[in-house]
Amino acid sequence: PLRQQIRSNVICQLCLCFFLPVKRSLALAVLLGTLLPLIHASCWYKKAETDIKQCLYDKEGAWYPIGSRWRTKDCMDCSCHDNGVMSCCSAYSTPTRIPDDCRMQFNQKACEYEVFKKDDRSVSCPVLGAVV
Repeated sequence: PLRQQIRSNVICQLCLCFFLPVKRSLALAVLLGTLLPLIHASCWYKKAETDIKQCLYDKEGAWYPIGSRWRTKDCMDCSCHDNGVMSCCSAYSTPTRIPDDCRMQFNQKACEYEVFKKDDRSVSCPVLGAVV
């Protein structure tokens, strides 16, 4: 019985030495898989100064009333909320995977990426992966 108990303890310790790093690696992979897409997500929030009933979009020097929504010149969709918080998020998604024979170019006027053949701009290409 003592030998069997020692053997069981050694086996348990070996299992712990093997599985704990695997569990940590798995947890890290899940965490990164969840957070990585958010890194590309471009949103930000700004609290208005006290007693101000408007939101200021600094880049354009423009004031917007509470409850309003607008798209900026730099392709951000913004809102001025009742609590005085202004939120802005990218109005476009960014391709992360396109075919090798294609290229992408940002169209500022349309606030979107155009993906087309390298040798013929008139032929569009599929987007195989993108982040918002």
